[in-house]
Amino acid sequence: MIPNTIIMKIVKVTYTTTGDFAEINQANIKKVMTDLQALKSPGINYTACTGGDGKTFLHMAFFASEADQKILNELPSFRHFQQELKASKPERMPEVESLTLVGSSAPIFNQ
Repeated sequence: MIPNTIIMKIVKVTYTTTGDFAEINQANIKKVMTDLQALKSPGINYTACTGGDGKTFLHMAFFASEADQKILNELPSFRHFQQELKASKPERMPEVESLTLVGSSAPIFNQ
C-alpha cells in the first residue's frame, strides 16, 4: 500500500489500428495531450504509447477522482479521438482494464 495515495481509478486500454490509420490515431492522441496539458488538471496523469509494430497502442490513465475522469471523457478532442478510432474499424478493438496501484518509483500526482 502506498501511503497517502489519492488515486481512485487507473484505466489501461490496448488496441490495434490498421496500418493506414496509425498515423492519424497518433495525431488525434497528440491533440488530446495538448488539450490536457493546457487544462493543467492535477488529477489526471495520462500516457499513450505504441508497440513495436507502430499500430498497437497502450493508454494508461490515472485519475485522482471520478470528476477528473469526467474531465477527460468530456474533452472534445478525446471524444473526436474515440469517434475516429471506432470509425476506423481497428484490427483489435479497445480492451479496457481497471488496475490497482501496487507501487510507483515517483509520485503520480504532485499534490
